[in-house]
Amino acid sequence: MSAFAIKTEVSDPAAKRLVFTAQKTMYGGKGIAVGDLVFVFASENEGGAGLVSRGVVTASEAIAKKPGVERQTPRVSIAVRVTGLVRRRLGRAELKPFSAWKDGRPETELNFKFYRQATNKIVGLSEEAAAFLEGYFR
Repeated sequence: MSAFAIKTEVSDPAAKRLVFTAQKTMYGGKGIAVGDLVFVFASENEGGAGLVSRGVVTASEAIAKKPGVERQTPRVSIAVRVTGLVRRRLGRAELKPFSAWKDGRPETELNFKFYRQATNKIVGLSEEAAAFLEGYFR
């Protein structure tokens, strides 16, 4: 099982099941598969509050690239069964101070992958970043 995170619009942060269609992927995000752990961030660009839940991927489908378009970001649709709701806030404001890109901290990894380019996306996570995020659910 691998760990991923998604930052996107979340219409119901307390939902037990979430579906995200044709999401951009970066930093290994295109490898997300059924059974993987996923941390869900409600995009502040869409009025969300950052980390809202964690869950298990129950469906994953790569979206075919459009013919004739040279550069395309891989996209994936996923369904998630929510297994926990966040206990304390973690969003852009909390991660912004961590900008020494090569310091190896999990907070810096999350800031780099999600907020250096503010687009919504699915990203792969290191073991350290996944362990750090787990601390927000205890």
